Formats: sequence, structure tokens, C-alpha cells
Amino acid sequence: MAKKEFIRKYCDEGQLEVTPEYYSTASAICWAPGRTIGNIAVNSEEVFGSFASKAGENAVLPCHIVPCGKFRNGADRWYCKTHQIHWGVKADLAAVPPSGEVTCSNHLMGMSYVVDPLVVDFNEFEEIGVWCSLPPAISSRPISPRPPKIHVHKRLTGIARKMLDRDYDAIICSYNQDLGLFASSEITQIQMTPPAAFEFVKSLEQQREMGCVTCKKCGYPHLDLGSFANTPHAKHFCGNCGNDSVWSNGKIVSTPLKPLHDQFNNSDTYIVPDRELNLDDHAGLEFELWPSTPAVLWTANRPQEKGIHVHVIENGRRKIDNTFGKVIFQGKELNRESLWERMEENTLY
Repeated sequence: MAKKEFIRKYCDEGQLEVTPEYYSTASAICWAPGRTIGNIAVNSEEVFGSFASKAGENAVLPCHIVPCGKFRNGADRWYCKTHQIHWGVKADLAAVPPSGEVTCSNHLMGMSYVVDPLVVDFNEFEEIGVWCSLPPAISSRPISPRPPKIHVHKRLTGIARKMLDRDYDAIICSYNQDLGLFASSEITQIQMTPPAAFEFVKSLEQQREMGCVTCKKCGYPHLDLGSFANTPHAKHFCGNCGNDSVWSNGKIVSTPLKPLHDQFNNSDTYIVPDRELNLDDHAGLEFELWPSTPAVLWTANRPQEKGIHVHVIENGRRKIDNTFGKVIFQGKELNRESLWERMEENTLY
């Protein structure tokens, strides 16, 4: 029999109509700068919480503290899975209030979040591309630095027109355990957040050695972010259970996006288009351009184009929206590597 489950009581039924703006309990993806909350970008259970809107940057989530072995002095060590920090040092013990409620030192950290994020399913009759969307490197208008986003396009195989072509704050990729990408049988979805996607495409672009190491204690794949993603290394820290002795075979940057990326044959196949553009021929029109970024996912049965992507806008519409192998601006050929550096400078992270 179906039954109600009380989450929080405000009053008796019928006394108050609660609008979604006032309180909502829903599935969500949450992350903080330099980290991803919710079992390190791969999650089997939905994150539940109270959110003020459909997306934001100020969610405060409750701690989820679990045992995590002992410190070197023999004292019990604990780990907050929500905020990804160990607990149990003298300062932590001294901070426990008279009520006995245990919280980690990061418990007031504001999290970015998306409620009911887009779920991407992979079908044989669809072509799906997923990129890390970044601010332009050069634009005719002032560039406002912003965090990365996730760009998704979808089209039916053999059809030119896209069914979907837009940016999202974060997405979920469906995962079938028959694929055997991950060791844990609990994993049923793969969360793709801006920090994870940004580090992944940077590693692809800079040809860092990547892989995906699994924690031998909890069975979850490991994600390197921030400074840990800059240099391949062999010893890793598990953000799911707090195990700090996760070893890979050789020095790598570990990310769960790597096996997902590799399952599609053309993810690492690129061609430089023979198209050329002289932006000086479109003087007076608004424009913005990016160095093309490698796709996080690419299911199409053709190579990706590697070059410089350009938008030229005339009367509010895109006159040009394409990737070029050669672009001239102010009489000089643009250098793709230099554009990457400028694009990173415009990215908040």
C-alpha cells in the first residue's frame, strides 16, 4: 500500500498551501568550487535537500559523517561525505555544542545546485555531444568572467537540425551497469558538474595521462579536481569515504568521466577543418570566438572538429556559427593555444 512519508511538518494538512518557492524537496546535483558533492560526481542515490529555487549558489546541506579509521595518534577519525573533510581533531571535539549535534568545519559552505537536472539517455538513433561551455576568448563586447557550464546538443542520426542545443548548470548521464565502466554495483547514474567537466577538458587539451582509479574500501571511482588535477600522481584521496590511501597503477589524473568518454569510438578523433574566416571582412558586426574544446562525450560516427569557433551576429541573429581552421583578426592569424589561455583567464573557478 502507498503511504505518506513525513519530511518536515509545518502544520496540519489543509491549513497551509506550500508553494515550490517556499519549500521544495527534490533530486539535485550539488557542488562547490574545486569539488563535487554527492559521491564525487558519480551517484547511486539522489541528493535530497531543501532548495529555494531551481538553481543557485547558496545551498547549505547537512553533514553526513561516517567512520573513517583512526588518526596516527590512535584517535577515532570520521569523515563528512557531504563537505569532503575529515572530523575528529581536538578543535572538532571542542566545537561540539551542548546539544551534541556534530557538524564538520565546512558545514556552512554554500553549494551550487541544480534541482531536477537534465538527464541524458543514450540511444542508438541519436547523436549526442556534451562539452564544457566556457566564456569566449575574444568578443566585440565586454566579457564577463563566469563559471563553466555543461553544453549539450542532440540530433537524430543523419538529420542536420539539432533537437537540443543549449547550456546547463549540470546534468546527469544515465548509466547501465551492463557497460561495466565502474566497479560498484550501486552506481546508476553519472553526475556531470562544471568542476569535473572543466578539469577533464583541460586534461584532454594538455594531454595529461588520465584514468579512473577505484577506492578499494568503498568501491567508488575517484575524481581529481583543482590542484590534484594539474599533475598526474599515484596516491589519491577518496572523496566518498575519506580513504587517503587509494593507489593507481602509475601516475594519472583520475576522473569517472574518462571511462564514459572512452566508450564512444570517436571521442578522441579530430580533424582540422579547411574553412577559413577573415573577421575583418565583417567589421562593425558583433562577434565572439573560442578555441574549440574537446567533447566530454561524442557519440556521432564522425570526427570532432578542432579549430576556432566563431559567432558573428547581425541584426540580432547569428550570421556565422561555425568552426574554422584559420581565422584572421585585425590582419593577423589567431593562435589557438593563445586563445585557450585567454579563455581560461575569463573562467571563474
